[in-house]
Amino acid sequence: MNNLLRNVLTVAGMAIATQAVAQVTFYEREGFSGESFTTEKRISNFERYGFNDRASSVVVIGNRWEVCEDARFSGRCVVLREGNYPSLNAMGLNNRISSVRTVSRDANIDSNRYAPTPVDNNYHRRSNERLYEADVTSVRAVVGPPEQRCWVEREQVAEERSKANVPGAIAGALIGGILGHQVGGGRGKDVATVGGAVAGAAVGANVGRTNGQAATTRDVQHCNSVPSQAKPEFWDVTYNFRGQEHRIQMTAPPGPTVTVNDQGEPRE
Repeated sequence: MNNLLRNVLTVAGMAIATQAVAQVTFYEREGFSGESFTTEKRISNFERYGFNDRASSVVVIGNRWEVCEDARFSGRCVVLREGNYPSLNAMGLNNRISSVRTVSRDANIDSNRYAPTPVDNNYHRRSNERLYEADVTSVRAVVGPPEQRCWVEREQVAEERSKANVPGAIAGALIGGILGHQVGGGRGKDVATVGGAVAGAAVGANVGRTNGQAATTRDVQHCNSVPSQAKPEFWDVTYNFRGQEHRIQMTAPPGPTVTVNDQGEPRE
């Protein structure tokens, strides 16, 4: 076998190997824990694999992947670069991914379609690469979801009584009619009887009402969300370079600037 053929086979083998390791792994919980689902091919609907709307963190290897909220690559979609994403909260996709597919290596992607740069991406300086300092505009420590604390208190609760007291109305009408019958004489007695019945019904219908409400006591549960006491998992950092905003996830809080190349990509 001549050297040219050997080189061609070597390059082809490397291309196949590179293509084979391109994969994405989704984890059920933040920080790459819980059940996981790995794929090397496009998935148009996670429902078929029992992992729909379950991903909270992700590891991307060997290529860019596009993840979408809805099946068949619809809804809001975000492009993930190679690297580790310990939390999908920063990009608003926690427990919301339903489909995924690779992005062609020569595809041009608008910068606003990318997720924040992953935590463990390769930030090392390339050869002959010129570096710049970009101003950090905001830093947010991500410590995971807030904790919920609940307690039960016995409280007075006002219950609306919109319905009339029907038994009270009947009893009131009878009593009112009897009292009205004893007033006056002749035709006037009949009128007084009717008037007494109407007034008695009105009074009886309101028996048991207290300004339309009745107070009872019962156990009421209250809940408050409080910040997690855990150590921050990463820092979501926004910086500005040449008038364009960039975002990156970092394992440690940054200084006032971030080192970047001429494309605005972070470098160590």
